[in-house]
Amino acid sequence: MQYKKTVRDRNKANGLYFRDGKCRIDYILVYRKSSPQTEKREVFERNIRAEGLQMEKESSLVNSDVIFVKLHAPWEVLGRYAEQMNVRMPFRRKIYYLPRRYKFMSRIDKQISRFRRWLPKKPMRLDKETLPDLEENDCYTAPFSQQRIHHFIIHNKDTFFNNATRSRIVHHILQRIKYEEGKNKIGLNRLLTNGSYEAAFPLHEGSYRSKNSIKTHGAVNHRHLLYECWASWGVWYKYQPLDLVRRYFGEKIGLYFAWLGWYTGMLFPAAFIGLFVFLYGVTTLDHCQVSKEVCQATDIIMCPVCDKYCPFMRLSDSCVYAKVTHLFDNGATVFFAVFMAVWATVFLEFWKRRRAVIAYDWDLIDWEEEEEEIRPQFEAKYSKKERMNPISGKPEPYQAFTDKCSRLIVSASGIFFMICVVIAAVFGIVIYRVVTVSTFAAFKWALIRNNSQVATTGTAVCINFCIIMLLNVLYEKVALLLTNLEQPRTESEWENSFTLKMFLFQFVNLNSSTFYIAFFLGRFTGHPGAYLRLINRWRLEECHPSGCLIDLCMQMGIIMVLKQTWNNFMELGYPLIQNWWTRRKVRQEHGTERKINFPQWEKDYNLQPMNAYGLFDEYLEMILQFGFTTIFVAAFPLAPLLALLNNIIEIRLDAYKFVTQWRRPLASRAKDIGIWYGILEGIGILSVITNAFVIAITSDFIPRLVYAYKYGPCAGQGEAGQKCMVGYVNASLSVFRISDFENRSEPESDGSEFSGTPLKYCRYRDYRDPPHSLAPYGYTLQFWHVLAARLAFIIVFEHLVFCIKHLISYLIPDLPKDLRDRMRREKYLIQEMMYEAELERLQKERKERKKNGKAHHNEWP
Repeated sequence: MQYKKTVRDRNKANGLYFRDGKCRIDYILVYRKSSPQTEKREVFERNIRAEGLQMEKESSLVNSDVIFVKLHAPWEVLGRYAEQMNVRMPFRRKIYYLPRRYKFMSRIDKQISRFRRWLPKKPMRLDKETLPDLEENDCYTAPFSQQRIHHFIIHNKDTFFNNATRSRIVHHILQRIKYEEGKNKIGLNRLLTNGSYEAAFPLHEGSYRSKNSIKTHGAVNHRHLLYECWASWGVWYKYQPLDLVRRYFGEKIGLYFAWLGWYTGMLFPAAFIGLFVFLYGVTTLDHCQVSKEVCQATDIIMCPVCDKYCPFMRLSDSCVYAKVTHLFDNGATVFFAVFMAVWATVFLEFWKRRRAVIAYDWDLIDWEEEEEEIRPQFEAKYSKKERMNPISGKPEPYQAFTDKCSRLIVSASGIFFMICVVIAAVFGIVIYRVVTVSTFAAFKWALIRNNSQVATTGTAVCINFCIIMLLNVLYEKVALLLTNLEQPRTESEWENSFTLKMFLFQFVNLNSSTFYIAFFLGRFTGHPGAYLRLINRWRLEECHPSGCLIDLCMQMGIIMVLKQTWNNFMELGYPLIQNWWTRRKVRQEHGTERKINFPQWEKDYNLQPMNAYGLFDEYLEMILQFGFTTIFVAAFPLAPLLALLNNIIEIRLDAYKFVTQWRRPLASRAKDIGIWYGILEGIGILSVITNAFVIAITSDFIPRLVYAYKYGPCAGQGEAGQKCMVGYVNASLSVFRISDFENRSEPESDGSEFSGTPLKYCRYRDYRDPPHSLAPYGYTLQFWHVLAARLAFIIVFEHLVFCIKHLISYLIPDLPKDLRDRMRREKYLIQEMMYEAELERLQKERKERKKNGKAHHNEWP
């Protein structure tokens, strides 16, 4: 008796139970007494009690106007609704099926096990002693049934349904309770929307900190265990405890972290190969004939890159840029582009296999989402027109086909307009670049004047990043407006529509400038004496004498680093600052002593609510990063390495945020990552096309190849070594007569500082005839050979990579063979066990009847 009293007092003190210390709090509702929606709330709470839920109210210690409604679901209610919701519960320990092993494979296993003795014992795995024994992972499960309750393993009715399942059942009930008369006046979401309730959330399982060490005293609760084994920076190199994450936060959040962990793990080979390509460029830098010729070309004078203010320059002045370009544009770049295209396919195919294993372990294989409810906004809009639902057989609101089409057309027009806004912003950046390159060329500081193009590119990228961040705020509002305008029928349709719009907006916003630099910068400038101009005024920007790839590298590096840094700051910094401000206000008003006595519901209420769009922001950030990692990876091989370093931090940041800074989200179920998988496949296809164009058009790989085999010293010999590149730089530059300059393009300097006399000729990057030929400044035969080789490379590269991708997709089955066999075996065993358990029960009942003298004839079996 004394022990029970002690347990009740402890339960009462930790803020997770009712005042009696017996009933565990499964859900919290928060409202203000000053709210005008009192009548609706009273009807709603009366109906809550009618459903069998127990209720208790408590005033806030900080603000007496705030009222907390504590809800508890008794065993009878949990059992009834668990059966309705087909909640799967454990009923028998698993008998693991071991596949047959061949003698040869067993010998290999023995040799591997001997070798492993000399290695550290799985340093990346968490200690099994630390993690709890999650019974549902080691048991067969089946949909809960009260008639067959004797089949299930029930040690204690209070703990049979875990906290996440209890809160999910209570939320399911609250979504179906009426607050007014009328078929549409139903559900907690509407009461949250109209202000009847201020917040609704399940409780965290106590504090995430403890005075005692977890190694000596163990974990206080699952939240504390997650903090120590998952959200702590000291375990950054450990695997995630996904089963524990799933138990605490639900399958939907568990699948996100499983996918993020899988993506991060798959980045290791990509980052290693990318680093190898970069280091290959570093080691071969001294042997690169092209960069040597650029650095030694002191007698080659290049034409000015802008009107009037830009001076003539020696080609050797761009020696540093030529060397930097070689680090990213070398012989290994093509191999890396093919590797990354194949890597994207392997990543997605093996994720499907990984997801199948997770779905099996988490009992999601046979789980199907129940018929989704219609959105309240859809009901309110189309309640006058109804038709019969072919599945449920009940009348429901109906949206006419013409109305749906007209709304989709308006929405598509809005998307097109916003994409045009992005293109206009890019056009503004282009104008900035062409205007400021002359300004920087006339700058007083020699450092900026001599590096005018780099200064222009760097400032343009920073301005572009600011525009990206500003437009992101606008896009969210526009996407929300357009999605609501479409009037999707269900929440999943709304979520998919909003996700697709936001992804399109963000993707175009983030990558439009990169596409311009990769495929348009320096391509349509004309040539000296006949430059193409914007509005017949501004001369289009040219590439640096060492090529355009250096601009693309700067764009990708700066945007990727700034974007990831900003996202990480906003993800953790914003909730940290908000929660700190809330705690500061409480300390100022009530002193530090009152904070210690706060119950759990008040502590959780002061935390930040999870994002209104769920995991959307987390997925979007990673998908955009995946695009950066694959789409232009041929120009920036270090992108996978930057992504890997960011993701190692991202996992712990997200974990810390979920465990410590956010209220506990509702544990939702899901079978996969949803529409994001289709977006990933689309990015994988786009990456093959863009990398083919980057190698063929942006880099100098094809012109060098054509020169080595057709025009260089080794022409006709079938070789392409460094000795075959002798004279390439001179062959890739055309000659221009300075007297042919237009008046507005003629530079202020006559170039006499180079040789003491005014220059007569300068050089520029192109394949054109000299001024004294029959067709001055016309394209040479080498230009057409290079163009044909570029087009041929694009076609061959794309077909080759797509064939490899489809072959890999065909060869890798979505379901591992051992898992398929295991599922078949266990399905057979489950049927056998269910039959034996039922037979055992009937025989037991028959014996009891005989014992009591109440035997019946014709009884089976």
